[in-house]
Amino acid sequence: MDWDKLRIFHAVAEAGSFTHAGERLNLSQSAVSRQISALESSLHVALFHRHARGLKPTEQGELLYRTAHDVFAKLAMVEARITESKERPTGPLKITTTVAFGSVWLTSRIKKFVNLYPEIDVSLVLADTELDLSMREADAAIRLAPPRQPDLIQKHLMNMQYHVYAAPEYLEERGIPNTPSDLDDHSLIVYGEDAKPPIANLNWLLGAGVRDGAKRRPTLQVNSIYGIFRAVTSGLGIGALPDYMSREVGNLVEVLPELRGPSIDTYFVYPEELRKTKRIIVLRDFLVGEMRSTIAQ
Repeated sequence: MDWDKLRIFHAVAEAGSFTHAGERLNLSQSAVSRQISALESSLHVALFHRHARGLKPTEQGELLYRTAHDVFAKLAMVEARITESKERPTGPLKITTTVAFGSVWLTSRIKKFVNLYPEIDVSLVLADTELDLSMREADAAIRLAPPRQPDLIQKHLMNMQYHVYAAPEYLEERGIPNTPSDLDDHSLIVYGEDAKPPIANLNWLLGAGVRDGAKRRPTLQVNSIYGIFRAVTSGLGIGALPDYMSREVGNLVEVLPELRGPSIDTYFVYPEELRKTKRIIVLRDFLVGEMRSTIAQ
């Protein structure tokens, strides 16, 4: 079988559509479709059921996908071993995490890591969708939930608790709420109705201490924690944010400290085959140390 066609087939099986696979591979939808048709023709079998909701592998397609997945995973392991230095950690290291955590917490610490390990070529992928670590879309991740894949190793880093914050200029203009019911008279920044927050009930501020069962109307709805963070720091209103954000910027004021929102655990995640890779080991130890410093602040 043609390796290039097999690579494209694997991406289509992962994505469930020609369009999404093309975006991942930087190919047009038609080019991906032609490659799959050519592979099916060479094997004399249909590899996908085509329907309105996307593509689903046939029985033969599922067999080929499992085999291809195993092959690519083994190649990734070999690549990691080949590029790993015996003397010092060196080579590429792609780290992925969410836009909010990466922008506010991680990027400010990367300089320290790069200075410690100048022979490691670090790249960050900040996205609110999870990359497939087993397929080496990234080498390691900081995630806000434990991984579901059995071939991934996880290391708990810290717990993030949601509190209520506002910028000093907002509180000077609008006053400080003394009770949860006072939020009726304030501008609230929350998740949008169509957004998919990382955990449930992130819009709990809208119902905290409401009077007579009334529903508060938010001033702004945003589809990401980072957007809410930026809006709160600009002085637009009050929002619920994870506590690490306040520690990082140092200019937010916690209001209504008796209110506690949900909490999120963060995990350092990497593939099993990279367990002994020095780049991963030093990154893990670095993150654990930085997390302890953050918690101690």
